[in-house]
Amino acid sequence: MTTTPLPPSLIATLPGHYYTDPEIFRQEQERVFEALWFCAVRSADLAAPGAFRTVRVGRESVLLTRSRGGGLRAFLNVCRHRGARLCAEESGQVRRALRCPYHAWTYDLDGKLIAAPNLVRMPDVDRSSYGLVEVALREWLGYAWVCLAEEPPSFEETVIGSAVERLGDTASIERYGVDRLALGKRVTYDVRANWKLIVENFMECYHCATIHPELTDVLPEFVDGFAAQYYVGHGAAFAEDACGFTVDGSAGFDRLPEVDDGQDRRYYAITVKPTVFVNLVPDHVILHRMFPLAEDRTTVECDWLYAPDVVASGADLSKSVELFHRVNAQDFAACERTQPAMASRAYRAGGVLVPTEHHIGLFHEWLTERLATQSPPDACTYVSP
Repeated sequence: MTTTPLPPSLIATLPGHYYTDPEIFRQEQERVFEALWFCAVRSADLAAPGAFRTVRVGRESVLLTRSRGGGLRAFLNVCRHRGARLCAEESGQVRRALRCPYHAWTYDLDGKLIAAPNLVRMPDVDRSSYGLVEVALREWLGYAWVCLAEEPPSFEETVIGSAVERLGDTASIERYGVDRLALGKRVTYDVRANWKLIVENFMECYHCATIHPELTDVLPEFVDGFAAQYYVGHGAAFAEDACGFTVDGSAGFDRLPEVDDGQDRRYYAITVKPTVFVNLVPDHVILHRMFPLAEDRTTVECDWLYAPDVVASGADLSKSVELFHRVNAQDFAACERTQPAMASRAYRAGGVLVPTEHHIGLFHEWLTERLATQSPPDACTYVSP
């Protein structure tokens, strides 16, 4: 197959095998998902001491718990005795301790080894040396973010910095009070597509006029494929006849208390690499978390967040939720339609990006630079709880 030089208005995408090669996905697990901050769980999902959830981060299962002191802790979900999976369930509640189902080694909620059969007959065993392997954890926007790296990158620069890069300052996102909002709806999507296709789709609106009629009715500037999320501080304006960010443009709820006039009737989108999308509108926030499972499969968990009094009142959220649920379904169907072609000889050298998509090339540069880095000596370090 012959190729010709691209005109200036087009730039090349990644080659097709970046979306299908198991070895590239393994490198992404090691050098992206296990090396950077990963949004694991909504903090409020672990409300009481003893609550736990297991999350796939790269190649590892990570166990998050609420300790008896009230704080969140994260550990590799591996018993230190013979390596059995400590918690097989996705979520649950224990009373006081985490007990391995294989040989009954038992850990408190801070990860310390507190009991094991015949442990008293082994006085030379230092229990503090055989606690669970701890994982770095930070909380932001009401979510727990974990990092498996031995030396995690700056959270302020790599995570919070994404909001600053998009909105111009941290105050703009803080006005939404995301950490104080309540969960109104959660939908989990099983997407048969590579995680990068989902990121690329979110980063551009060249497709919006084609597959998002409900969204473009509310945000008419998206009809022209406007890459609004890449203009610092710019939010796409609601249509004049749209009363709210709802599936039919009808009124939503009162503006969140600290959202200012400049943010009213506008939509902002933020990509937090590698796997988080934050969508801000005046009366609610929509947050996507991706969990890449294979080179051709990604789970996406989407939360709709509202003022606590709205959720507590039992208000009808359906029109509000339905708008972005349709957008999600439309986007993920497009990604699944694209995934098989990544293995085609027609896409062996990749495709092209038009001018309103050129910023996706920055994401490709970022990724290829990550994959070019040397493997770290250890995915994480042993930390005595």
